Amino acid sequence: MASPSAPVVGPLSPITRVLVLAVASIGFLFDTYELLMFPVIGSDALSELLFRRGFAELSQPEQAQVRLWSGRMLWIAALAGGIFGLLGGWLIDRLGRKTIMIASILAYSVSPVAAAFSTELWQLVLFRSTTFIGVCVELVAAVTWLAELFEDKRTREQAIAWTLATASLGGILVTEVYNLILEASKTPGTLPDISWPVGHDPANVAWRFTLLTGLIPGALILVLLPFVPESRVWAEKKRAGTLRRPKFSELFAPELRRTTIVTTLLSACGYAAAFGALQLTPLQIAPGLPDIVAKQQAAPGLVKEAAAKLAATKEGTPERAAAEKGLAQAKLAVPQAIKERRGNIQRWQELGGLTGRIALAVLLMFLPSRLLLRVFLIPGIVLFPLTYLNLVTGEYAIFATAIFFCGLLTVAQFSFISEFLPKVFPVHLRGTGGSFATNVGGRMFGTMAATLNTEFLSPMFTGAASDALRVATAAAVIGGTVYLLAFVLSFFLPEPKVEDKA
Repeated sequence: MASPSAPVVGPLSPITRVLVLAVASIGFLFDTYELLMFPVIGSDALSELLFRRGFAELSQPEQAQVRLWSGRMLWIAALAGGIFGLLGGWLIDRLGRKTIMIASILAYSVSPVAAAFSTELWQLVLFRSTTFIGVCVELVAAVTWLAELFEDKRTREQAIAWTLATASLGGILVTEVYNLILEASKTPGTLPDISWPVGHDPANVAWRFTLLTGLIPGALILVLLPFVPESRVWAEKKRAGTLRRPKFSELFAPELRRTTIVTTLLSACGYAAAFGALQLTPLQIAPGLPDIVAKQQAAPGLVKEAAAKLAATKEGTPERAAAEKGLAQAKLAVPQAIKERRGNIQRWQELGGLTGRIALAVLLMFLPSRLLLRVFLIPGIVLFPLTYLNLVTGEYAIFATAIFFCGLLTVAQFSFISEFLPKVFPVHLRGTGGSFATNVGGRMFGTMAATLNTEFLSPMFTGAASDALRVATAAAVIGGTVYLLAFVLSFFLPEPKVEDKA
């Protein structure tokens, strides 16, 4: 029988089309919103949960532990998402696209709220993992759902490509939300009075408030979902009893083996570039940029000067109050500069990602699959090493511009893979096949690049001036290598059939 979550309908009415596109767009936007919270809040959260102090107040060995856990967190959460996302893909084919989409949205909406009240590291790890699981499942479910609701090939391609473009708005939005919360936290009484766990740092609540905003997508989408249909092709086959049971072994049958292997490896390459380089830029590399380093070097002198001014004032005088404020500002100058720089570089990266998704949606109308993919791969072979080896030590504006284009090239590949997968797997395997390529290739293996960078590769580059630059050097190696590998793989990518077959 058909999925009970929605009626099976014929061709979509104009209003239903709008609702379908709205649901998909909101879902994709908040997929990225939830995922990219960690690069902007990670150091704040880990510093507090590991050592009960801000990052700038930690010793060098303690800061190194935060950097290690930043890479570990990215991979642990992604690994959980990949494992359970693979099961979610199978459930998409068994229980219906829309049914599983609802469950996954609930998972990634509630999990960040729970993470906001973490008092121990394991709690943050757990709830970031369940957030990742929800996102991994929702992405495949929503793309498969869209691919089967729009019958016309060109309309289907454009619907998927343009709704996926909104995913990059999620990265921009979470960055701006964090920046607004960070700014508001400077003024006591501006943020809502919430009973945070005992022992929290009152001066470091921006990361907790940012996590709370993760509840928004569940409320928005659950209001709209009752008014949109389940996939007609899936529901009709289910009702008629002709829907074949999905089997993982079929992905490696002779007719699908090449498709499965190549798309899985391509997905792994894209995620390796994102996690092994781009997501580590705000987390790990931003504190080592030249202008931030200059502020760190000047900070002790400024603090000493402010302390001397304080000592020269009398208790209870206006001069004393001003000097106390000046000393506090001097102590917070570097941590504040690092937080602002993290938000800024994340903004550049996400603007590039948005541009890449738009470029993909436009070029999709004119270029065949292999050529379209190479348009985004060839520049990256050169750009990633250039950015992370050379430009990282130069003018910030030039480095930020390069990050914009690195984001453009990488995120465009994500849109390409998501749009491509439903074309090459049959109806009863679309969720399973898409989930295998995205979650096993991308989430389970590609995201290992974060740990590969921070724990294995970067310590090898002892000639770099700082830990941040060692991470940047490793990012150059990872980014250049996976882009080159993806370019080679593009020659083995199968062209999709003229029309999808069940």
